[in-house]
Amino acid sequence: MSKFYLIRHSITKGNLEKRYIGAKTDEPLCKAGYELLKEKHYPKVEKVIASPMKRCIETAQLLFPDTQIQIEESLRECDFGEFENKNYQELSQSKAYQAWIDSNGTLPFPNGESQESFRKRSTTGFKRCIEQCLKEEINEAAFVVHGGTIMSVLSSLATKEKDYFCWQVKNAEGFLVEVTKEEWENTRKVTVIKEINGKE
Repeated sequence: MSKFYLIRHSITKGNLEKRYIGAKTDEPLCKAGYELLKEKHYPKVEKVIASPMKRCIETAQLLFPDTQIQIEESLRECDFGEFENKNYQELSQSKAYQAWIDSNGTLPFPNGESQESFRKRSTTGFKRCIEQCLKEEINEAAFVVHGGTIMSVLSSLATKEKDYFCWQVKNAEGFLVEVTKEEWENTRKVTVIKEINGKE
């Protein structure tokens, strides 16, 4: 049985301003993000896997200072296209944005990724990492990634099926999942054990 902590990065300036901060905006954590991580404590793990974006790498370094970080390119956030680095107020007059809202987020982002392609990319990368961990007989590992990445992975691979948006998490929080080698070989699914907030 292997345990995997899926943790969303800590707070950035764009998060505070409720902007769509995706694959094209590589911003670091802000002061509030560093302060939040002082309150968070996760168990030691044998491996840390992170998105290549600064906000994830910085979060991983602060949560797991003694563990080398493996970068996984495919786990970067969604490309929000024309909505990138903008918030609701700035997009409120956009017909493309209204159409996207009306579709419940199912339309592709204009000049960006579709939910389907993003889900396929992040899920493929996650599967590859899980298989590597199982091959290396890793008992506990952490993924420090994005909210969208967690939603994509769990809406695709969780044994308990839920809608994409049901897997939203706050900054520096996430989910604990478990995988057995036999179950993975048979189903390619993960079992969600509980939500985690870094205060266990």
